[in-house]
Amino acid sequence: MRISGNTVLITGGGTGIGLALAEALVRLGNEVIICGRRRDRLQAAKKRLPGIHIRVCDVSKARSRHALVDWLLSGFGPLNVLVNNAGIQRQVNFLKGAGDLGAADEEIATNLMAPLHLSAQLLPHLRRKKEAAIVNISSGLAFTPLALVPVYCATKAAVHSWSVSLRHQLRKTSVRVFEVAPPIVATGLSGRRGRADDAAHVMSAEAVAAGIVSALQDNRYQVALGAAANLLAQREALFPVINQ
Repeated sequence: MRISGNTVLITGGGTGIGLALAEALVRLGNEVIICGRRRDRLQAAKKRLPGIHIRVCDVSKARSRHALVDWLLSGFGPLNVLVNNAGIQRQVNFLKGAGDLGAADEEIATNLMAPLHLSAQLLPHLRRKKEAAIVNISSGLAFTPLALVPVYCATKAAVHSWSVSLRHQLRKTSVRVFEVAPPIVATGLSGRRGRADDAAHVMSAEAVAAGIVSALQDNRYQVALGAAANLLAQREALFPVINQ
C-alpha cells in the first residue's frame, strides 16, 4: 500500500502511539485527522503538528461515533484509511466481585465496540476507494494475557480474532485489513516510561509508529512488534490461522 497521499483518521490520536503515528504520516505527505476525548491533548497535538485536523470524540459513545462519521463524510471525502488505535487499560480484580467492574463497560466499548462500529459505518465509503485500509492496533496481550488487566486482554484478543475474520470477508474488495500488535509501550496507557532494563520488552511510541508504517508499505497484514512477535509465534504454532 502506498504510504503517502492518503487521508487518515487515527482514533486516540492525541497521545502515545496515535500521536507518534500522526507525526510519521504527516512527514510522509498524508492528510491526518486525529480524534480523542480530551480537547487539551488534541490542541497540544495541533500545536505540535499544525497541519493535522482534530475532533473531540469519545469513541465509546454511539452518539459521538455517529457525529464523528457524519463530520468525516461531509468534510473529508478522500478519507481512505481508518486506524483503530484508541484504548483503555485498567486493572480489574475479580476477587473483589462486581464492584471492581465499574469501568469494564467503558473499556470494552472503547477497545472493541468502537473499532467494530466505526469500521462498519465507514466501510461503504472506504469500499468506493481504489485503495483503502483499516488498521487495528491490538496487543501482545491478545496472545498471552496478563491477569492484572483481564478485560483489556480479552478485548485485544477479540480485536485480533475479528481482524482475521474481517480481512477474509473483505479479501475481494479494495479495503485491506491490517493488525499491528505492539508489546508494552512507554506511554500513559501502560504507565511505563521505558527504563534501560525494560529494553527487551518495552518499545517507544515512535518505534511502534515506524512498525505500523512499515507494515502498510510492505502489505504485511498481521504484524507483531518487539517482544509481542514471540507471543504471536507461540500462539500460531499451537493454533494455526486459516483463511488469512
